Amino acid sequence: MEKKSPHILNASSNLLGFSLIIITSLKITKISRNTYLDEFAGLACLLFACSCFFSFLAIRTKEEKKESQFETIADYLFLFALFCIVLAVIIVTMKIL
Repeated sequence: MEKKSPHILNASSNLLGFSLIIITSLKITKISRNTYLDEFAGLACLLFACSCFFSFLAIRTKEEKKESQFETIADYLFLFALFCIVLAVIIVTMKIL
């Protein structure tokens, strides 16, 4: 089985930065008061950070069973964080239109 942990770590860290940019821009423009956008982006940040953590643990561990468990956890956290980002994008789109 191909190891996905390095790919999860790379994508999670990049999207973590994207989520932080969303939150920063919301605070600067003061849009966050009227929507749940900052909550979804904040939750995505936490999930991406946890995904980075677990994928790093999967890369560094020597035990095959723990590596698989950490990689699975990182994978699901990444999926939930992507869902939060999609909700944030939908909210931004609805707000613009």
